[in-house]
Amino acid sequence: MSEQQYVQLIVTRQDGPDSQPYKEEFKIPYRKNMNVISAMMEIQRNPVNAKGEKVAPVQWESNCLEEVCGACSMVINGKPRQACTALVDRLEQPIRIEPMRTFPVIRDLVVDRSRMFNALKRVKAWIPIDGTHDLGPGPRIAENDRQWRYELSKCMTCGVCLEACPNVNSKSNFVGPFVVGQVQLFNSHPTGAMNKEERLEALLDDGGLQECGNSQNCVQACPKGIPLTTAIAKSNRDATVHMFKKWLSN
Repeated sequence: MSEQQYVQLIVTRQDGPDSQPYKEEFKIPYRKNMNVISAMMEIQRNPVNAKGEKVAPVQWESNCLEEVCGACSMVINGKPRQACTALVDRLEQPIRIEPMRTFPVIRDLVVDRSRMFNALKRVKAWIPIDGTHDLGPGPRIAENDRQWRYELSKCMTCGVCLEACPNVNSKSNFVGPFVVGQVQLFNSHPTGAMNKEERLEALLDDGGLQECGNSQNCVQACPKGIPLTTAIAKSNRDATVHMFKKWLSN
């Protein structure tokens, strides 16, 4: 009978929003094709640390388990990513798991991503409709435009781009790359374009496009491969045209 293999994890924990973070080590039985979520579930079933002490189960968030919902974002071996697609066999051990520090920590790996949803409200990331009556068929969209919008629509508000961006920090009010992508998504829709200037004004306000340092970390870190730097470049052009139009109209 072969010797049992184990997976070693070092989890950065925090008992509450105002508590100090600390590290706790766990050693769990290895199974083939494990991901980080299955490792966390093993700790939940048997919350005993590497010292053999019974501890409170580690708190984290997950939902779809197929990289669609964005709930299981955390920092794994120094890289912000989705835990559901982080395969244990491809990770260097010990596996170091931390919460995303861009957001306030609620407990352990659970963070408050309210700033992302507040930013979406700020740029009106929706298409307003007049009532719920039948509006008829939607406007026809060119295939190139449809493909562009589809890529932008993949955003799952996971927060990884904010964690990876050096311009999102305590000294900056930058709303983050994902917001710019969502502005492009809704401004490129024939109906959404009715509020185009309003969204661009929001991006020109404090914490908007001027805070982007073009580090391009976001496009490398995005789990869905969204062309965020292209969206930022397009938004910079749209904002420049918008400002010139305002200046000429005065």
